[in-house]
Amino acid sequence: MAGGHPSAGLPATPEISGQDETIMSEPKPRTGGQLIVDQLKAQGVERITCVPGESYLAVLDALHDAAIDVLVCRNEGGAAMMADAYGKLTGRPGICFVTRGPGATNASHGLHIAAQDSTPLILFVGQVERGMREREAFQELDYRGAFGSIAKWAVEIDDPARIPEIVARAFRVAMQGRPGPVVIALPEDVLIETASVPDAPYVAPAESYPHPADMARFAELLEGAERPLMILGGSRWTDEAQAGLIAFSERYSLPVATSFRRGHLFPSDHPNYAGDVGIGPNPKLAKRVKEADVLILLGARMSEMPSSSYTLIDIPAPRQRLVHIHPGAEELGKVYQPEIAIEASPAGFAKALADLSPGQTPRWAQDTATAHSDYLAWTETPATLPGAFQYGEAMLHLRNTLPPEAIVCNGAGNYATWLHRYYRLRKRGTQLAPTSGSMGYGVPAAIMAKRHKPDVPVVAFAGDGCFLMNGQEFATAVQYGIPLIVVVVDNGMYGTIRMHQEREYPGRISATKLKNPDFAAYARAFGGHGETVERTEDFAPAFARAQASGLPAILHCKLDPEAITPATTLTAIRTAALERQAQ
Repeated sequence: MAGGHPSAGLPATPEISGQDETIMSEPKPRTGGQLIVDQLKAQGVERITCVPGESYLAVLDALHDAAIDVLVCRNEGGAAMMADAYGKLTGRPGICFVTRGPGATNASHGLHIAAQDSTPLILFVGQVERGMREREAFQELDYRGAFGSIAKWAVEIDDPARIPEIVARAFRVAMQGRPGPVVIALPEDVLIETASVPDAPYVAPAESYPHPADMARFAELLEGAERPLMILGGSRWTDEAQAGLIAFSERYSLPVATSFRRGHLFPSDHPNYAGDVGIGPNPKLAKRVKEADVLILLGARMSEMPSSSYTLIDIPAPRQRLVHIHPGAEELGKVYQPEIAIEASPAGFAKALADLSPGQTPRWAQDTATAHSDYLAWTETPATLPGAFQYGEAMLHLRNTLPPEAIVCNGAGNYATWLHRYYRLRKRGTQLAPTSGSMGYGVPAAIMAKRHKPDVPVVAFAGDGCFLMNGQEFATAVQYGIPLIVVVVDNGMYGTIRMHQEREYPGRISATKLKNPDFAAYARAFGGHGETVERTEDFAPAFARAQASGLPAILHCKLDPEAITPATTLTAIRTAALERQAQ
């Protein structure tokens, strides 16, 4: 946690004559590399990810003696995604080190996820020596230009004496308001120069709270509502904030939904839970959003995916009476103009909710019960689709056997729709998935989750295309003995793109077919556990053996290509598209 900070010079009031004067020692000279590592320790950093590079050797040397868990990864994209997962799990910035040029651009995948997902992350990037800048030196990159539209702040350190100041500011920028990524470029010569400066203090983000007048307006609006609905999303949530929100929803019998890939923010088994407004939401929930007379967005932004391509809420003037609560002032009214705009974090708003109680029995209590019943009916029983392996039945097995604290991770692809629809999240922090729709996220995220919470079951889901975006990080799991389980759902194609292809250009298959390796053999080649699952009845025993192995494991599940979504087939999509063209 925060380290000591020696003060310089004499006390403000000198001791009286005849007594010894106490003089605090000046900070000792430290290299820039040592200063960087010492600032991480001062901020309570437990672990970092990296791909090593000669541009920051001085930092690697300082890490040699530091009590920081260093995960060496096989690709910078995977390393940055692991850091993003750490930020999601802890609320503190995930830390990633990469080298200059291609190392930095590889890591941009994780930066973009952190930006769209509002995740605190700090990416440290090696840079050419100061005297070589502006010459297009080896792997030189303009980090402000390259990452200025992704990162909340991109900065280059020119003086080792400013390292404590800039690193402390980076932690604050990454966490405050709407969280996001920060990029710090480290010129190689700055890391070997020395400076005598104290460490910066431990940084905790400022909390933002609603004004009492706004809470009074909100309470009045809710009292007059007939069909209210709350949608939760974003970051900066805590267990206390979630508990306060649940208690508020119970006092008001308020139906609560969650935004895309934020299902863990409200327990699915709670009678007030209405489901998630993700891709292809329950039509009854989508109708409920449209017909709500008071719509409350807490932490959520309702961007393209959760808003069904901006069709659920009118822009700029919603037909619902909109209350938008967000910790970033710039997000309030950015797309939808709210009736009440409240700049507050979920934690700050939840604390203020404790003072609110309904003046009468809520009129919508029965409608809330109906909303939960609609959610249960939508997610209860998967349809039978073509093929010997019924992915939906495998999901039901995991739903019924994994404990509430189990963490599930995924990247992007149609395979994730089964997870989001049929698996039920019951505890906060048990879902790691990119709202940005980035492929390759599930495996790196699961590695970090299992490393950070070794006693909790962690399962990564990946399509065949998604897995090979960052499947090389399975080697990282084996190297560090991190026993995650990866469920690879193999249908031999980029399924989401193929689905859209059949809708728009039926029968004209282009650039979506895949020829895949034996993923079970891939796992065993690295030293992990691997099995192939081709029938539904083989999944449960294979999963149990993977758990018992104590090794990183891959279950290679063969899904019939026709089973393109939980509700339809490729043939049905193609046939419907051809019929539309014929009309």
